[in-house]
Amino acid sequence: MEGPFAAGERVLLIDPKERRYLLSLVAGATFHTHAGVLAHDDIIGATEGSTVAGSTGRSFLALRPTLSDVVLKMPRGAQVIYPKDLGAILIAADIGPGQRVLEAGVGSGALSMTVLRAGASVVGYELREDFAARARSNVEATLGAGTPYRVEIRDVTEGIDESGLDRVLLDMPEPNKVVHAAAAALRPGGILLAYLPTINQTALLHQALAEEGVPFGLAETQEIIRRTWHVEARSVRPDHRMVGHTGFLTTARRLVP
Repeated sequence: MEGPFAAGERVLLIDPKERRYLLSLVAGATFHTHAGVLAHDDIIGATEGSTVAGSTGRSFLALRPTLSDVVLKMPRGAQVIYPKDLGAILIAADIGPGQRVLEAGVGSGALSMTVLRAGASVVGYELREDFAARARSNVEATLGAGTPYRVEIRDVTEGIDESGLDRVLLDMPEPNKVVHAAAAALRPGGILLAYLPTINQTALLHQALAEEGVPFGLAETQEIIRRTWHVEARSVRPDHRMVGHTGFLTTARRLVP
């Protein structure tokens, strides 16, 4: 979006200590923080990148949020996949425009939004109705109505109805139980990707992918470590805190038996 902020859109506010706040602009509303009260009307009509003063005189930088900002600040039921992994998933699974993607375990919708933003359509399988509702709400709030996104309440280990899929993305505890169904649902050359927190789960997945008769090959696992740096005058060093292990990404290609 371009132009001044308008009522109904999201804004990211950053205070002088770089604390971040995500809110939806509503005419006549106010935003309360420990640093004072900020009127939404003072933001509506302002240019992106402007600073807006609160009731105590402290200023807030107003920007349109990036997808990363939304993922970290949006309402959630399940733990979201971190932005550092979302970017790697797009590359590892080679997500692109026009692809048909099945996602099992939609959680709060972070991965769904990332894949949809890349131009693919998504069908989600989710066990919990509350997670599915939250994912639908977050996707619509970020990408708008009419997004090619459908979530069904069902267990992916009991089968996949879709066929000729380009990608299958699994964010669930036992993706090894989905290998055969994913093989049947993927087109030749398609990619299976699983996101798992532990190496034991990852080892079980590799065993399932390597079973005789399973048409998958080129299995590979990676993990993404993110470390930022403090750069100020002559003080140049790694930051004291970093985002270390969050999950293992395993990919495999659907081959012709």
